[in-house]
Amino acid sequence: MAHFDEKSGIVVAPTEWGQWYQTQSEVMIEVNLEPDTKGKEVQVILKPKQLKCTVRGQVIFEGVPFDVISESDSIWTIEDRKLLRIQLIKCQVKTDHCWTSLLKDQYQPRPDIVHEMRKKLDLEQFQIENPGMDFSGAKLSKNYDKKYLDKTERELGPVSQD
Repeated sequence: MAHFDEKSGIVVAPTEWGQWYQTQSEVMIEVNLEPDTKGKEVQVILKPKQLKCTVRGQVIFEGVPFDVISESDSIWTIEDRKLLRIQLIKCQVKTDHCWTSLLKDQYQPRPDIVHEMRKKLDLEQFQIENPGMDFSGAKLSKNYDKKYLDKTERELGPVSQD
C-alpha cells in the first residue's frame, strides 16, 4: 500500500527514540541512531509476541507487540548508518483494526493521533475496496469524527480538538 501512503502521507506516533506509524497491513518503526552505527551493533528480535531492539548494548524498547506479527515477513534495515527502520507485518489485517500502542501498554500515542490513525486506515481501506478511485486527499465527514472520537475517548481518554 506504499502508493497510498506516498500520496496521502502518514500519521506518526513520536517516541523518545524515534517514531512509529501503521497501514492496514504493517507497522513501521523508525529508530534514530547515532551517526555511523553499523549493523553488527544492532540487535532486533521480531517474534509474533515479542519485540526487542538493542543498539550498542542499550535496550531501546522491549515488550509484547500490540497484536501478533508475522515473524517470517517482518524485517529491519539500517539507512545511512543513522536510521533503523523496522517493518512489522500484521497477522490480523481487517477493517477497523488500529494499533493503539506499539507494545502492550507502551508507546501509546495521544488520543488525537490515534483518531487520525483510524481515519487514515479507513481511507486506505476505501482505496483497497475501490482501486479505480483516489482517496489520498479525501476528508471524512463530521459524523465520522463524532463516531470515532467517542470510540477513541472510551478506549484512551479525552481527545484534544486543537
